[in-house]
Amino acid sequence: MKIGFDNEKYLKMQSEHIRQRIEQFDHKLYLEFGGKLFDDYHASRVLPGFQPDSKLQMLKQLSSQAEIIIVISAKDIEKNKVRGDLGITYDSDVLRLMDSFHDNGLYVGSVVITQFSGQESALMFRNRLEKLNIKVYMHYNIPGYPSNVAQIVSDEGYGKNDYIETTRPLVIITAPGPGSGKMATCLSQLYHEHKRGIHAGYAKFETFPIWNLPLSHPVNLAYEAATADLNDINMIDPYHLEAYGETTVNYNRDVEIFPVLNTIFHKIYGKSPYKSPTDMGVNMAGNCICDDEACREASRQEIIRRYYEAKNAILKGTCSEETIQKLELLMSQVDVTVQDRPVVAAAMSRAEETNGPAASLELPDGKIVTGKTSALLGASAALLLNAIKELAGLDHELQIISPESIEPIQKLKTEYLRSQNPRLHTDEVLIALSASAASRKDAALALQQLPKLRGCQAHTSVMLSNVDIKIFKKLGVQLTCEAVYENGHVYH
Repeated sequence: MKIGFDNEKYLKMQSEHIRQRIEQFDHKLYLEFGGKLFDDYHASRVLPGFQPDSKLQMLKQLSSQAEIIIVISAKDIEKNKVRGDLGITYDSDVLRLMDSFHDNGLYVGSVVITQFSGQESALMFRNRLEKLNIKVYMHYNIPGYPSNVAQIVSDEGYGKNDYIETTRPLVIITAPGPGSGKMATCLSQLYHEHKRGIHAGYAKFETFPIWNLPLSHPVNLAYEAATADLNDINMIDPYHLEAYGETTVNYNRDVEIFPVLNTIFHKIYGKSPYKSPTDMGVNMAGNCICDDEACREASRQEIIRRYYEAKNAILKGTCSEETIQKLELLMSQVDVTVQDRPVVAAAMSRAEETNGPAASLELPDGKIVTGKTSALLGASAALLLNAIKELAGLDHELQIISPESIEPIQKLKTEYLRSQNPRLHTDEVLIALSASAASRKDAALALQQLPKLRGCQAHTSVMLSNVDIKIFKKLGVQLTCEAVYENGHVYH
């Protein structure tokens, strides 16, 4: 729970650094925005003090200068690619992002459909956007991309793409997820701007890996854990080392593509504005760490959480053994095991005592509370009640929700909604508690403790339903689960 990151310093320093980069060019900068603009919970977990909406707040400081372009690949539209964290398709997320930007006072200029080669679903999506009065531009597949530079930087390459009309000096290129074509969109615009006599610039904003932290720093290793399934690897930037004699960290894809980018820059401008992938970046997060050890420990815990997440994904068939092996290697590198997560032993011990699913949670003061499965409540629902009773100073045996109020909910579930499970999930128990709070002071007091769970660690002895997982996420509880289905079931 220690703060390790100065968020206010970050907002000020990051926005100022981007302004300086805009001025290096003809007051036109295309900024490729990697990672999540909203709800960057990975950053907030490994850099305690970093607010999940920090990047959004930073952009709001630049709102008068900034225009946003959202990029989506026609290939992702065609295969209905889904965001794992939200459970919605990329095309739906484009609309969600537009609403979120508008609601925060940020201007979205247009949407670009990239890698287009005639996909019918992409044309349908374009028509849908145009009916909503949203500008849409099309970018096409380029044969030999990215190695055939002569073809790429020509009228038959970037020249075939639609030129995106923009009106502001800072153009933010973002997307629902990786592989959408953000970099290619930026470079295509540089080509078109140059033909129009404008010396526009390109820069990249990626929070991780943090370029001015050591390669083996747990914060950077936690990024490798987060992208273990993508085979991203942190590495020393050899171009930066050669040019400046300075050791910096980048990741393999940027290092591998840099020679191609450099050639493209030379082809467009006659020279390259950058000597290394690190030069292209604008990230200032490493300068805002105020407690290095707090960030190291938070990152070690994140690697353990990623390991459990991958173990769960193995059972669902969405993860490979190679990913697990990579995460085990990362755990070894930062010298941790699952036993370094105190809630694991507590949950497993409680499960053994009760011979059923159990859960544990570490409170802000370090005390661990547990919950067991009963006839009325699932283990995670019981855990939430026990945790907020402890925080409210209420007796553990006190029933802040009467069994009489739970029984009608169970009847609704089993008799009317045909559910096989009569026990209350976390969302149902919180609704029941809210109803009780209207007439009972102890229930109201317990309910008021929920915000204190944000940032707490929890573990369950079995995999949870999606409903329970989402409730823990909304409460800000950092959850892990054993890779075991409840009651020996094979369907989750």
